[in-house]
Amino acid sequence: MKALYLTEQLIARRSVTPEDAGCQQLLRERLAPLGFDCETIASGPETFRVTNLWAKRTASRADAPTVVFAGHTDVVPTGPLDQWTSDPFVPQHRDGRLYGRGAADMKTSIAAFTVAVEEFLLARPDPALSIALLITSDEEGPSVDGTVVVCDRLQARGERLDYCIVGEPSSVERLGDMIKNGRRGSLSGKLTVRGVQGHIAYPQLARNPIHLAMPALAELAAIEWDRGNDFFPPTSFQVSNIHAGTGATNVIPGTLVVDFNFRYSTDSTPDGLKARVHEVLARHGLDVHLDWTLGGLPFLTRPGELVGAVQEAILAETGVRTALSTTGGTSDGRFISRICPQVVEFGPVNATIHKIDEHVRVADIEPLKNIYRRTLELLEAAPSPRA
Repeated sequence: MKALYLTEQLIARRSVTPEDAGCQQLLRERLAPLGFDCETIASGPETFRVTNLWAKRTASRADAPTVVFAGHTDVVPTGPLDQWTSDPFVPQHRDGRLYGRGAADMKTSIAAFTVAVEEFLLARPDPALSIALLITSDEEGPSVDGTVVVCDRLQARGERLDYCIVGEPSSVERLGDMIKNGRRGSLSGKLTVRGVQGHIAYPQLARNPIHLAMPALAELAAIEWDRGNDFFPPTSFQVSNIHAGTGATNVIPGTLVVDFNFRYSTDSTPDGLKARVHEVLARHGLDVHLDWTLGGLPFLTRPGELVGAVQEAILAETGVRTALSTTGGTSDGRFISRICPQVVEFGPVNATIHKIDEHVRVADIEPLKNIYRRTLELLEAAPSPRA
């Protein structure tokens, strides 16, 4: 049960974003003896220093593809400690479950694919694969000094990646029932609508930005932005916050601020969505300022070598025929997909991620490790995309 023990070791490290708390050093100590070149890439200001690990074992064959396992050692804050049944950074076993912050998201996956690599290389000391691990401590935070920094550096020096498995907890009800073969893009807007402040008893002397904006917001909420496709649901527009007023009940506000977000499919583009929003606002004659934030581009890996290998490994290990999905929020897959043509996410059941008493089923850890190892075996046996 090496994967279980390593999972417990990782959970015991209080690695709340951006802290790594020694998790990556623990991985280096296991990978270096296997022939991995381990590179630490630190980024960010001293007040928010992010640690990234790029560890690669290069195959002797020139045409060998590179398989990357990607993950994050950082975890979200615990929340109220008195609501946890046990210390979130002291791994505990209860009723066949392993409890601790990061158990599901995603220290179990990191432990499982690390041990899977160890087992694979023990059986295949000179495989027809290059194998790499890309580990960050800034996935749960701003995500500006983590995986994206490593990917930019790899791209700048001409590193070629062929396959990537991100260990995000993708399973829903049982291990292997779902893998993510893509994610929607995220585009956020902060809209300021300007009016004229005034006394609520003299509305003729003011211009209420709330009243002015409501018809435009209603129109935006009703638009069919696209119809989605075989892999993505239709693009959605959602308002998350509305702010206006001085706090007094007798003052018409001078400005209204609206936060909204698009989760968009590959049938839409950021520029296209922006243009349609600006057209609606202009048609309604609003005096506005609009700041945009592109949180992530969508990515999609169509069924092929990597999807097929993961699905076959899951079926062989668990008997489960897995479903493909692009649901959920963003992940670091959005950065890796820019430099790697095939990216999927697969990991344990996600029912307790970010929650009090986060946990995984102990019985799932060994099969998860075996699925990762089987995937390596299948990809090695497949025709090389570089041949």
